Amino acid sequence: MTPETSARLRRRIDGAAAELATAGVGSPRADAEELAAYAAGTSRGRLAVLGEVDDDFCDRYAALIAARVDRIPLQHIVGSAVLGPVTVSVGPGVFIPRPETEGLLEWASAQHLPPRPLLVDLCTGTGALALALSKFWPDARVIAVDDSDEALDYAYRNVEGSHVELVRADVTDNGQLPELDGQVDLLVANPPYIPDGATLEPEVAQHDPPHALFGGPDGMMVINAIAELAGRWLKPGGRCAVEHDDTTSAATVEAFTAIGCFVDVTANRDLAGRPRFVTATRERGVEAE
Repeated sequence: MTPETSARLRRRIDGAAAELATAGVGSPRADAEELAAYAAGTSRGRLAVLGEVDDDFCDRYAALIAARVDRIPLQHIVGSAVLGPVTVSVGPGVFIPRPETEGLLEWASAQHLPPRPLLVDLCTGTGALALALSKFWPDARVIAVDDSDEALDYAYRNVEGSHVELVRADVTDNGQLPELDGQVDLLVANPPYIPDGATLEPEVAQHDPPHALFGGPDGMMVINAIAELAGRWLKPGGRCAVEHDDTTSAATVEAFTAIGCFVDVTANRDLAGRPRFVTATRERGVEAE
């Protein structure tokens, strides 16, 4: 806030941030400012020049803060989430893209791929990761896969007008999409990976679909299946990146190592420094076991 900002707006945001902090929200000041911008129909960066606010704004803002105090996710309140260069619609029934995936996207966008590459995004949810990749490679064929009808409803809306292709398929069925065998240049996935029974923040536990969160007793059920698919689908020299729980980095490395056709299997940290995703390259001239 700057001296030009309305004193009334500053007081409202300060009070909202205190309310959110008391409610246990992890980023109370940022959320208070984001919701103020949403209530005003502007961006957070322009709050400083917003000027005076009226009673209607204050009523709208109070209702938004009350929803956030109830631990409704910020993204559900505003109806959208950002991942890299894209903003996608979100809501009940689909996993919310989060900053933890930015590191994986940054890695993927830095890969050197051939002209007109084939890219696959598994467990796509909203389609955000596939859509972001389509921005980096406008000439690519991009296939996004999910087995949730609710998630695909959001994905269809989000990828409309892009060249992303959506496919309904279960990645734990190793026989899926044989036409992709040996054809894929880059595969990415943000699968269900939380170990069953883990304690979660209310925004996640109460609002993200369990099907998109939990990956079995050790969190590895879907990741193990994806490692097998990647061994089949990737071209020799093709690359993949899979997000995982911050407790299962070593297990994810082992999942790819055990397939027997990957090199450069590497544990990576997210932008917050936590172990978050594993990358691997399909070895040239070696068949998957």
